[in-house]
Amino acid sequence: MSEIHTNVDAAEIAKFDEMAHRWWDPEGECRPLHEINPLRLDYIDERTGGLQDQKVLDVGCGGGLLSEAMARRGARVMGIDMGENALGVARLHLLESSLEVDYRQSSAEALAAEMPGQFDVVTCMEMLEHVPDPGSVLDACARLLKPGGHLCVATLNRTPKSFAMAILGAEYLMRMLPPGTHEYARFIRPSEMEAWMRQAGLSMRNLTGMHYDLINRSYRLGPGVDVNYLAHAVREA
Repeated sequence: MSEIHTNVDAAEIAKFDEMAHRWWDPEGECRPLHEINPLRLDYIDERTGGLQDQKVLDVGCGGGLLSEAMARRGARVMGIDMGENALGVARLHLLESSLEVDYRQSSAEALAAEMPGQFDVVTCMEMLEHVPDPGSVLDACARLLKPGGHLCVATLNRTPKSFAMAILGAEYLMRMLPPGTHEYARFIRPSEMEAWMRQAGLSMRNLTGMHYDLINRSYRLGPGVDVNYLAHAVREA
């Protein structure tokens, strides 16, 4: 069986499909995603030179929070995910938002074989730490991009601080996320991310941290990538 079909963790898909019907509840399990979505959107918009009229692929789109936000900024968006329930929720929400997003059940690897070099921007947010081979996903993202196209990713660094804050703190103490949402061994160091990008023909252009303010219960972007971070890369021509 090819990599197109094997780089999927069925348990991870099931975990997020189980909570799919609560994806758009800003006070539910996906509250952190709702809170960071404006930061992610502005980062993508700024780093790519503007989303208006860009052809964008959202890899691991889930229930469509980021996909819809990018469509609202004027992008022509396709969202892919392997979770059938999550995609069902994403499609249903389009009836409420009246936006246009093309949702498909597909892996990045499968779509790269079908539609190479067709996107101006590819996003992959909070997804790489949930697949067996993140390097394979990054390689597929590179193949999906046009030469000079932009890739924006978000994930978690593998550090003692991230274990303490993202797992012990966020999942078990503060219950910001369901316990078991993350597996520490799958967190990705920026050096690993950059190596995979380089192998895929991508050049990393920016790396920034995403920080949670416990007192104000809000997120901000800034220096320091020891927990959550965002990265921007460009496909070499």
